[in-house]
Amino acid sequence: MQTFSRWVALATLVSGAAYADKNDIQISKLGNPDASEVGHNPSANANFQAFARTYGAAITSANLMPPETLGHSGFNVNMELSVISLPSETVIPTEGDQPGAVLMPSFHVRKGLPFSIEVGGRVGWVERSRMVAATGEVKWAVNEGFTYLPDIGVRGHVTRLMGVRDFSLTAAGVDAGIGKQFPLGGMVTLTPYGGLDFTFVGADSNVIDFNPDRSFEESLQDDSLAALENTGVYTRVGLTDNMNQRIYGGVRFIGGVLQLGAEISVTRLGSVPQTDAENSETRGLTSVLTFNTSLGLDF
Repeated sequence: MQTFSRWVALATLVSGAAYADKNDIQISKLGNPDASEVGHNPSANANFQAFARTYGAAITSANLMPPETLGHSGFNVNMELSVISLPSETVIPTEGDQPGAVLMPSFHVRKGLPFSIEVGGRVGWVERSRMVAATGEVKWAVNEGFTYLPDIGVRGHVTRLMGVRDFSLTAAGVDAGIGKQFPLGGMVTLTPYGGLDFTFVGADSNVIDFNPDRSFEESLQDDSLAALENTGVYTRVGLTDNMNQRIYGGVRFIGGVLQLGAEISVTRLGSVPQTDAENSETRGLTSVLTFNTSLGLDF
C-alpha cells in the first residue's frame, strides 16, 4: 500500500509538470472543497459549478447556420471564428491571468440528408491552450422552402471539451430557429435568422492536488500519506441540473458557392448556490456574449 501511494504521488507530480499555456485550465485555483483540510474554501463547489456553466456556454455559443437545411445532396465547409467574452465575476482558473475574452477558431462541416435532415460536426480550438471543443449535431427543418412562410428548424447538439486535465466538461442541448432566405439575383441570397438554444452542462473532477508545488522529496517521504494531504474532489455538476439559455441572431450571405456569415449571441447562465452550506442564498452569474463569423463553401 505504501509503494502504491508513492506511485500515485509520482504520477501527480509528472502530470502537474506537463506543459500548459496561459489559457489552459488549472482547476485547483477554484479552491479546496474538503472541509476537513486546511485552506478549505466554502465556495469551492459553487465556483466549480459557476465555471462549468460559463465555460459550457463559451464552447457552445455559435450556430452560424440558418434553420433551412442543405438539401439531400448539399455539402458545406466553413472556417469560423468566435470572440467569446468571459465575465470577470466568475473565476475562470486559467494558468495565466484570467482573460476577459478568448478567440476560438473552428472548422465546421455539414451534410444534407433526405427528409429535410442535416448532420454536422465542428472542431474548435481555444486560443493559447491545448483545449479543443468537439461538437456533433443533427438538424431537422420542420418547415422550409415556402414562398411566403419562414423556415423553421430544430437542432440537437453535443459538445465535449478535450485536452483538459483533472476534470471533464460536456454540454448538450436543443435549439429552435427561424429564418427566411431572400434572393438578391441569380445565385446570390441573403438569409437573416434567429433562435433560442437550451443547453445543459455537466462536469466532474478527478482527485485534485491543491498543493501542486510540493517537492518530489515531500511526496516520497517515509509518511506516504503526505502525498494525499490537501487533495479533494468537487461535487459533480449534473447535466440535467444546469441549463443555459442562449438567444442568437445572424445573417448568411451566399454568392455562388462562397458563403459569409455573422452572428451574435447572448447566453443567460442563471445562478448557483453561494456556498456549500444548505441555505437559500444564490450567486447570479453574468451572461456570456459572443460574436461569430464564418467563411466557407456551400455546394
